[in-house]
Amino acid sequence: MPTEDRSPNAEFTALTQPHRRELLAYCYRMLGSHDDAEDLVQEIYLRAWRGYGGFEARSSVRTWLYRIATNACLTALAHRSRRVLPSGLDTASANPYATPDSADTRTEWLGPLPDALVTPASDDPAAVAVTRDSLRLALIAMLQQLSGRQRAVLILRDVLDFPAAEVADLLGTSTAAVKSTLQRARARLDGLADIAARRNEPTDPRGRALLDEYIAAFESADAARLERILHRDAVIEMPPSRTWFSGKRTCVAYLANQVLGVPGTWRMLPTTVNGQPAAAAYLRDDRGDYVAFGIGVLTTESGEITRITVFGDPELVRRCGFPANDPASRSRRTAQG
Repeated sequence: MPTEDRSPNAEFTALTQPHRRELLAYCYRMLGSHDDAEDLVQEIYLRAWRGYGGFEARSSVRTWLYRIATNACLTALAHRSRRVLPSGLDTASANPYATPDSADTRTEWLGPLPDALVTPASDDPAAVAVTRDSLRLALIAMLQQLSGRQRAVLILRDVLDFPAAEVADLLGTSTAAVKSTLQRARARLDGLADIAARRNEPTDPRGRALLDEYIAAFESADAARLERILHRDAVIEMPPSRTWFSGKRTCVAYLANQVLGVPGTWRMLPTTVNGQPAAAAYLRDDRGDYVAFGIGVLTTESGEITRITVFGDPELVRRCGFPANDPASRSRRTAQG
């Protein structure tokens, strides 16, 4: 019978590893970037390991890790500008036939986060719903308007439900200061209740039906089919391009003339990103293979798509759990050859 490993390293891993997913979600909410959040989580665990010998269990391991994470996030934010989406910078383009601006690498862009990386391992539907709600792109974009300390207080109190006294201890301040900071943060983000009230769960039958219809319209290059499911004030944005479009007519014209191509140009697979229905997109190349393109994240409301945020990064397809190339395309091409 194997001997149980009681080494400090094994003990540390057993105590801290269960919190990795929620720490990644926390750092993402603070920073607005999956890459930055991943890097910071690595740093958090390194700091925790170095300080583990001095951990005297005066607080829970979870609280101790969040103290390290909060300090690391605040330090990181001191050297970064806020992250944005194109619709937060310029006015919408009125010309759907013009070539969108090339990538703007100087701007700090808000990035997506696939649900699979942070969804709680438990089967508790309430825990999953809280995680999804607090990761929506609109919320993450709004959080960027707050100072680092305001973000931390709002997330720790309203999302993670830490007591005010515990948040004060994490931040090295008073309970009164935490309550005051939370009040100011809530006042700046008074649209959050509206976002929560209007959103559809990605598993909601209406949201899933819209995603299925969106995928079918793209794969068949059917602009009219897309037009039927878009809200009259629908928005399309595509970071890192600053160009974005607003209004059903403009959005459909852009998609029909510059994106859809012909039937078979695109292949898409359903997924969830930032707690929202999303499509992992593959674009057919000259050889007939479907190569990962990126993901489109849908915001839905009352049976219509109100926003499509497209992140043209093939790596995101892999992060959603899909291969870089659609294997079905290769097998079809082999059978035909």
